Amino acid sequence: MSQWFDRFNMREQISLLALALALLLYLAYMLLWRPLDVQREDMLARNAATAVSLQRVDGMVSEILALRESEGGATRRRNLTTVVNQTTAAAGLAVSRLQPNSRGEIQVRLEGVEFGALAGWLYEVEYGQSLLVREVSMTQSGSAGRVDATVRLGQSE
Repeated sequence: MSQWFDRFNMREQISLLALALALLLYLAYMLLWRPLDVQREDMLARNAATAVSLQRVDGMVSEILALRESEGGATRRRNLTTVVNQTTAAAGLAVSRLQPNSRGEIQVRLEGVEFGALAGWLYEVEYGQSLLVREVSMTQSGSAGRVDATVRLGQSE
């Protein structure tokens, strides 16, 4: 390499060194500085989008709180366990299991209940108590007209 470089005159050697330095600076810019700059711009854009989303969410929260206050607390969530216990007792149904879940719903297991009583209870829960019947699973029980049922209930929004 040294022999190749020595065969050029002084002016050409200086030109080659200047070109090598320029090439080194260009590569440093393209490989180090530019990717960092692009990442920084991308992060600034994401930060701005997140700030806009946060402002929208804050506005929605303020609106929801104002609506709750203006309705005088009419939208408060009821205790599903209490509602289920009261309505099943009124319908003459025996609950074998109540299982709340993390989404604010409750799963009710009824075994060996009369189908007509179950249908009446489901009607009362949905139309009388304004709860949502999210899912119903029924299987025939041991005797005619009786079923085992699993019902998942939630509160209306």
